[in-house]
Amino acid sequence: MQRYQDANWDEAIAKFPESHFLQTSEWAQVKANYGWQPMPFIWYEDEKVVAAAMILKRALPIRGFSARLSVLYAPKGPLMDWENESLREQVLGDLQDFAKKQGAIFIKLDPDVRLGTGIPDTDGEEKLEVGQVWQKALSQRGWRYSDDQIQFRNTVLIDLTPSEEDILMRMKSKTRYNIRLAAKKGVTVRVGTSADWAMLYKMYAETSIRDGFAIRDENYYKTVWSTFNQSETLNLPTCEPLIAEVDGDPVAAILVFYFAERAYYVYGMSTTNHRNKMPTYLLQWEAMKRAKERGCTVYDLWGAPETFGETDSMWGVFRFKEGLGGEVVRTLGAWDYAPNSIWYNMYTEIIPRVLDMMRSRGKKRTKERLG
Repeated sequence: MQRYQDANWDEAIAKFPESHFLQTSEWAQVKANYGWQPMPFIWYEDEKVVAAAMILKRALPIRGFSARLSVLYAPKGPLMDWENESLREQVLGDLQDFAKKQGAIFIKLDPDVRLGTGIPDTDGEEKLEVGQVWQKALSQRGWRYSDDQIQFRNTVLIDLTPSEEDILMRMKSKTRYNIRLAAKKGVTVRVGTSADWAMLYKMYAETSIRDGFAIRDENYYKTVWSTFNQSETLNLPTCEPLIAEVDGDPVAAILVFYFAERAYYVYGMSTTNHRNKMPTYLLQWEAMKRAKERGCTVYDLWGAPETFGETDSMWGVFRFKEGLGGEVVRTLGAWDYAPNSIWYNMYTEIIPRVLDMMRSRGKKRTKERLG
């Protein structure tokens, strides 16, 4: 495990099969603006890079305690050959030792190791042995499934390698109908520019209030957008907003990230205007086509329910995503290794209450800004 010093971090990790934009130096730069210290590490074997992890460290100064405490997180990391048992044991062991030396309350990992595909308990479900092996290995080494899942554990992936016609045919008939309806009703889609940012944030804030979720302040999203350069190079991360309009009036938008032959639909927003013209359907279709033109092979719809049923808060959004013809992919989720169980138990008891309070305040501030 060596600290990576080369400036070409993104190129080094792009070769991994499940490389992720949350492991890029750009995402680390975003988080560095908000109290996190990026710490890129690499593993070599015969001078060849075989594993990598962009670890984010956050110090936790606590009054009255002399201990230097911190938390560590490798979002969607580490990156490696999931089936290489000896490498897995080396990487996990090194990360555990690193957490101890850093005085960390815990280190959190949520690699895209697949447990299976398809909706559980249906004919389309398939369980994958590699995920079961990782679960067992993590448990045996003292890791625990985290109550704090930062990223979505499950998602929906759309294969972009077939022709556009074949991608359309994989969608549900109602979805295809809505895509065509949107175009027929005059919905158009364009790529946004920096001049659109204030409008996009206002639309996102309105969406958060309407749908009941908390968002960050405007500067955060400006930081994200400005950090991910508008690059056309496939193995360099970038993002762009796509805006749906009716007669020049913005009615919906999404922010799409691109990295290493993969596109991600991360942020979505809409107004209540012209919803009957189905602008969100056309937006997703245009995003798929643009991703395919860029050379992407996968379009990640960024999130699926934890529990596949109507009681899950994501069920309505999932039904929309399901209509786009993707495949449900279930992964390990986030796992924590805690060198000191006392500190970890204190942290996990207090932090959820603090986060709930912060989310409540965030929602209130968002309403005040719009007001």
